Amino acid sequence: MLDQLLDIIKNHSQDAVVNNPAVPNQDNEAVQSTLLTSIVQGFQGEAAKGNISGIMELLSGKQDVNQSPVVSGISQNAIGSLMDKFGISGATAQSIVGAVLPIVLKTVISKMNNSGDSSMDANSVLGSLLAGSGANTGGFDFSQVTSALADGKLDMNDLKNIGGSLFGGNKKEHKEGGLGDMLGGLFGGK
Repeated sequence: MLDQLLDIIKNHSQDAVVNNPAVPNQDNEAVQSTLLTSIVQGFQGEAAKGNISGIMELLSGKQDVNQSPVVSGISQNAIGSLMDKFGISGATAQSIVGAVLPIVLKTVISKMNNSGDSSMDANSVLGSLLAGSGANTGGFDFSQVTSALADGKLDMNDLKNIGGSLFGGNKKEHKEGGLGDMLGGLFGGK
């Protein structure tokens, strides 16, 4: 899934990165990879802070990408990373992130929520963004989140239904490590 996300970034960053004279050609791929890393780390940071509902609201398509506090945080981190790693100005970094990040996230959200497009599903998107590539998700099926958001809100009943073991239930079968432990701790699991 992260490869697909990088491809989306590459497809939507031609003007902002590749054709940008402020970005040396030898840095184009590294800049695109930095945008990917910023997106993944941004979602992981939001999850670590307990902002699962903000992530779910954004990825459900019910929140405007341009108004999302989650996206704002990702943007700030991406701008800082581009400035630090490549020595480009703040204005240039802001221009790159402002041109690429919203359209990339809108594309992912659209694909994820389009039942006719099977290239990205909730399980692969959320698993990759929150747990990282190849990380232990504890067997959690992230596609359950889509049905929980069908009524337009995410409440405690939805969270309980999404996966009891994810949030500390069913201790006998619980395996240590992975996203389940991280999120379990946020919601009172041990």
